Amino acid sequence: MEVDTISVLWIFPGQGGQKSGMLKDVPKSMLEKVKDLTGVELTDDEQAYQDSIQIQLGILILQLFNIRQLKKINQTPDVVAGHSLGIFAAAVASGVISEDDAIKIVYIRSQKMQESYPTGYGMGAIVGLTRKEVNNLVDQVNNEDQPVFTSNQNSELQTVVSGSIKGIKQVLSLAKNNNAQKTVLLKVPVPSHSPLMQSVADVLEKELADVSLNDPQCTYLANYNGHAIRKVDGVKYDMINNLVHPVYWDTMMDVAKELGVDTALEIKPGQTFTKLVKSKFPDFRTITMNNMNLDDIQFLLEKWKRG
Repeated sequence: MEVDTISVLWIFPGQGGQKSGMLKDVPKSMLEKVKDLTGVELTDDEQAYQDSIQIQLGILILQLFNIRQLKKINQTPDVVAGHSLGIFAAAVASGVISEDDAIKIVYIRSQKMQESYPTGYGMGAIVGLTRKEVNNLVDQVNNEDQPVFTSNQNSELQTVVSGSIKGIKQVLSLAKNNNAQKTVLLKVPVPSHSPLMQSVADVLEKELADVSLNDPQCTYLANYNGHAIRKVDGVKYDMINNLVHPVYWDTMMDVAKELGVDTALEIKPGQTFTKLVKSKFPDFRTITMNNMNLDDIQFLLEKWKRG
């Protein structure tokens, strides 16, 4: 009898890795399901991916397809971690929410995000300063006219800020003056993961009140505090309030390590989080669906399981 000697974390990225043609292998029936449930036709081209609704639904359906592919080769996660939008596919992978309900909720989420801040808001990233240092800079700039908040923590020295473009640019400028290695204005048109997104959370709370949800079948790592969640209420809270809180990704990875995870499998699109995992835990085994075919993924996982 084979002994399962590995503990596998499935990672679900959020927005940023989308690109024209990424849905080419997704079955037509899944694309039609999106249209039936939301009225949105996914066109999977460069123009479409300027639009937040197309981006979010496109990434979600790609990830739902990836989950189906992995289940077909008898793979299940021990732990799941989604980054921002990725939490919805993570919730599907862990058995908390159905595919259909995830599609409906993400459609509402993307619509409300787009409506809430049509212009003048966004996100920026600072590399090379600690969160405490970034907090100090944000405190110097944040006010009612140009709100800006410390947001996601992707690694120990990679912190995101969210708010008005005016406020973000001032914080990035201060960061450069304080010896940040790199500062960049992100291609995100809304102040995600900040208190400014409370109105979206209010809508999602109402919508999720009527959705049938189950306890996760594996450990779910929550964005809002980085902790391991094993009951449905914590996952539901994350799905509702994810946009209001920072994503504590760095903490999530520390917790994954504490749970005994030694293998990370990054779902499409992109490979950003594989790189983050590798730099944080060089001994982790990693698989990126973006650049490996299903047969090779199955071969590696079976081999590692056998030890």
